[in-house]
Formats: sequence, structure tokens, C-alpha cells
Amino acid sequence: MTAAGTARTTCREGAGVRRRLVMWDIDYTLLRGGGVAARSWKAAFTELTGIPWRDTPIFGGRTDLDICAEVFAVHGVTDCTPERFFARYAELVLEVRHEFAEQGSLMPGVREVLTHLGDDPGIVQTLVTGNVPAVARAKVAAFGLDDAFDAEVGGYGTDDSVRAGLVRRSLERAEAKYGERFHPVVIGDTVNDVTAALANDAVVVAVATGSTPAAELVAAGAHTVLPDLGDLERTIAAIRAAAPGGIR
Repeated sequence: MTAAGTARTTCREGAGVRRRLVMWDIDYTLLRGGGVAARSWKAAFTELTGIPWRDTPIFGGRTDLDICAEVFAVHGVTDCTPERFFARYAELVLEVRHEFAEQGSLMPGVREVLTHLGDDPGIVQTLVTGNVPAVARAKVAAFGLDDAFDAEVGGYGTDDSVRAGLVRRSLERAEAKYGERFHPVVIGDTVNDVTAALANDAVVVAVATGSTPAAELVAAGAHTVLPDLGDLERTIAAIRAAAPGGIR
């Protein structure tokens, strides 16, 4: 049985105890994709619009809907919908999905932390990521991580332009599916991850494995900031240490 399946099977065992919904960012939190998605993004854009790519936005911590709106505006695109673009973008990513593992890498400690949390019936793990769903699945599957998450209750880059909306949608989906309320915990590497979590009264465990320095993550209000997930004991303690509204 998968780790996500184990969590689902045991969801009623701890009656009266509110479980944690651990919402994972993907890029530079779980893994590095080696630029595979960005190349597919640019290729899909040029193929559909006929316009040469000339300006790369900042991707980190943003939703694909938000990025798409900026890219279209900067390039003067008015005749291509986000839905059409995302469909072609996802197709191109799936054609080269093997390259994620070949050109990218897992962040330190990821597999061990996911396995440890997956054995805990008090935790449900999912994805809250700016990626569109198909690309999110391709990235984690490339590293054999897909069974760790209940992807059905995740929040994705097509749900909302604003990152906080992804956290909210994930909580709503989890509560609807499991019929219970959760303590939300967000794990991410950008200021946008932190602010989105705080907007939903979630505990924030930030990792300085992306381009955002630890000091900025602290200043943004993260409850815990780790250099990476390599220290299993410290990471698990941070995830379990506080409930929303209870600042340590």
C-alpha cells in the first residue's frame, strides 16, 4: 500500500485528534527539475504564438496562471488562451519527462522525510505548487515520489493566480474528501510560500534550498527556517511542533 493510501486508510483511527495536512511545494523544495519545464514552456509559447521568446519572468513561488498572464502581456499575445497554452505545454513536458531525473536532482533529505511522514497516520501529504497538475505529477513521478502524496487534494497553478488561493483550495479539497478539519502545514522555499501559508493560518516550514536567503524567509514570518531537509529529526520536529495560531 502507498504512503498516501496508508494515510487514507487510517484517517478515522485518531478520532477527536485533528491531523496535519502537509502541503509541499515542488521546485527547489522537493527537487530541482534541471530546466526541463522552462524549456518546454518556451517551446510551447513559440509554437502556439509564432513569437520568438524574448523575456523570461521570475518563476519562483508564482503560479503558472500568474506567470502566463505576464508572459502574454510582455509579448503582446492576445489570441492564445491560458487553457490552450497549458495543454500544449503539458504535452511537451510529458514527452521529455525522463529528463527531470537525468538533469535534475532531489533536494537533501527529501526521500527520508516523505517516508517518515508517510508512516504517520496523523499526517496527509499533498502538493501545493504553482505548477499545472500534469507537470506537477510528471516532476514528482520522475523521482518515484508520486505515491507519497494524495494529489487529489492538492493546490495547483491553474487553481488561482494568487499563491494563497492554492493553499485554500487544497484545504477545501482535503476537508471535503476526508470529512474532517486539518492543521495545515506548508513547506516551501520562497517568500510567496510563506505569505500564502500565513494568509491561511498555516504553519510554515521554510527551506533555504532555492534562491531566497534564510534571512528573508525569517523576515517573511516563517515559523521555522531550515538550511535543507537533511536533518530528519529536526525537520520532523518542525513539522509537528506547532498548530496554526500557535507561534513557537
